[in-house]
Formats: sequence, C-alpha cells, structure tokens
Amino acid sequence: MTHFTDILLDRDGTVIADAHYLSDPAQVELLPGAAQALARLTRAGMNLYLVTNQSGIGRGYYAEDDYQSVRRRLEELLAPHGVRFRATLHCPHAPDAGCACRKPGTGMWDSLRRDYGLRPETAVMIGDNTPDMDFAKACSLARSVLVLTGHGARTAATLGLPPLEAPWAALPGGGHPHVLARDLAAATDHLLGPET
Repeated sequence: MTHFTDILLDRDGTVIADAHYLSDPAQVELLPGAAQALARLTRAGMNLYLVTNQSGIGRGYYAEDDYQSVRRRLEELLAPHGVRFRATLHCPHAPDAGCACRKPGTGMWDSLRRDYGLRPETAVMIGDNTPDMDFAKACSLARSVLVLTGHGARTAATLGLPPLEAPWAALPGGGHPHVLARDLAAATDHLLGPET
C-alpha cells in the first residue's frame, strides 16, 4: 500500500481535454481513461484535489461564473464513477498579476495545507506542464508525475526527458518530475500498481 494520501491534479490536459480558455460546459471532455483512473484512486482511499490556473478570467476572456459552470459540468461527468474532488482550487489571475496562487506559486498549496491539513510528504502532483512540476517542487511534494497528455509531450521534450517506452517510467536524478506517464491511467498504475 502506498504512503501517499493526497493527489493534486491539474485540470486541462490532465483530467480533461485542453480546449484553450475553456468557458463552455458543453465542451468539457474527459480524457480517455481519466474517470476510471480517478475512480481507482478514490477507491484506494486517496483524497483528490484539483488545482488549476485559469488566467482566462483575469485576461477577460470569460467570467468567474463561466469557470464555475465548467467546474460543475466536470463534477457531473465524474459523479457516475464515484469520483468527487475534496476541493477544487483555481487561480483566476493573469500571468502578470503577481499573485501567489498562480502555479508554480504556492498559494493553492498553502490553502490546502491550512484548510485540509495536507502534508508535502504524503502529497503527489499530477500535471501536464512545467508550472505543474515547478509547483510540486516549490511545495516540496513527495512525488510529481508528468503526463504526456495535453502539453505533456512538448513539456517532456523541452525538459530533455528520455522517450517513454512503457506506460510509465521513474526518472533518474530525484528531481521534478519524478515520473513520466503516458496518461492519468498510467500515473495511477504507478501509484497503485497495475489494475488486475
């Protein structure tokens, strides 16, 4: 049994398809296998937290209400699988706002620690881009997993990571990311072992 208890997840490109400034709930599309992977994590007793940058709000591309509609739609799609996020946090600010909550800033992690008692030694970040991995490092999280969905393949190439020849691979060096995974299902296999 793993010692991890808290799984932090990026939204766009990790759990759902990255639709670029998503504001229409009708466009929410779960990535293949994502609901099943989250259901496995839930059944294993993991607490799930969504942490997402939503700069489209700060840039004026869509409103907070639009974001909340998309959030509710995602929850509706996951509910039949028995999946519920313990908390969903978002940064609504534009990149130049200088806020603490935009990943890789630690504001969302600070809120989770304060409100839910999370500890870095039992927390994992799963995401598809460099800010997700830098967030995990800044928060001193025990594990970070870069998935190749969304921006993940481009991020892996930018970071000079080796090609993935299996569903997931531990990376040498002990830095962030610790693990490279094909998708959320493979990341779940890494954390829990393959489903039998």
